[in-house]
Amino acid sequence: MAASASAKKNKSDRALQGPDKAAVLLLALGQPLSGRLLSHFDTGEIKQVTRSIADLGAVSAKQISDIVEEFATRFTGGNLLGTVSDVEKMLTGILPPDQVSDIMSDVLGYANRSIWDRISSVSEAIFANYLQKEHPQTAALILSKVRPSFAARTMSHLPQPLRHELMRRMLNLKPIVEDTVAIAERTLHEDFMLNFSRNMGADTHARMADILNKMERQDMEDALEGIKKVKPESAEMLKGLLFTFDDIVNLAPRARQAIFDQIPTERVVLALKGTDLEFRDAILSSLAARARRIVENELATSEPSPQRDVLEARRVIADLALDMAGRGEIELNSDQDDDTYVR
Repeated sequence: MAASASAKKNKSDRALQGPDKAAVLLLALGQPLSGRLLSHFDTGEIKQVTRSIADLGAVSAKQISDIVEEFATRFTGGNLLGTVSDVEKMLTGILPPDQVSDIMSDVLGYANRSIWDRISSVSEAIFANYLQKEHPQTAALILSKVRPSFAARTMSHLPQPLRHELMRRMLNLKPIVEDTVAIAERTLHEDFMLNFSRNMGADTHARMADILNKMERQDMEDALEGIKKVKPESAEMLKGLLFTFDDIVNLAPRARQAIFDQIPTERVVLALKGTDLEFRDAILSSLAARARRIVENELATSEPSPQRDVLEARRVIADLALDMAGRGEIELNSDQDDDTYVR
């Protein structure tokens, strides 16, 4: 007994290995997340990690922090860059050749999606900074190919003299041969999009916030609490990046209206079930008059709905808000003005 106690006591004095590290992470996460993770282990792995938990003993705060840091570093990178050839390599030998061929046809179609559409989904400020380093004629060509709304927002980030010059050049653009456009597309993909993806991958807090935003509210709070125990600074940073359905009432009316203009009334009805009157009124004020009447009538007369359907409706609306913010269509900043949104 004394020897066992001594071994446990000394555990915090030595480097933890393999299953011990997994045990620390599971204990730090707590229930219910650790239980959900264990459900994906096989019997042998469960036995191994539970033995480590039982024999773990005291683990210092520094060791916990180091293990979490190690896990985050291994999980997030080295940055990853996936290609079409990687897909084919992954599938070869796992699926029959004809099935691989069908899947690759679909993947190739997606991969060949217009570079101009993909560019239109990135940050206008970052893209404007990129254009300032290009020859004005090249920048004018690029701006003439992207979505007009994205081009307009990008130009707002450019110095006025350059903005005027680019507009003049765009007005004077002559028809361009396909080979030239293809060269521009390839250069944009290699010189901008790949570097943009790598830079985005470096922000581990943003990536983790994106994962947490997809969780149920309770799971999100449990995960944050687990992170707070070992990385309180990171937990605070993550809180500032999170956005759920409950946060929609904190948006400016213009942003709320932009979101709910795209949501079917039946989904709004589901999402509002079980909400308090103040919250409900804030959302209803964001709807067009006809949609508001329909939603109010449905809420007053419809039967209760399964909780999973209500939560799914709320998740879809929150995801749309995050997507719109990512495209620059709305701001998730509650300090923005209350301009009226024009339908």
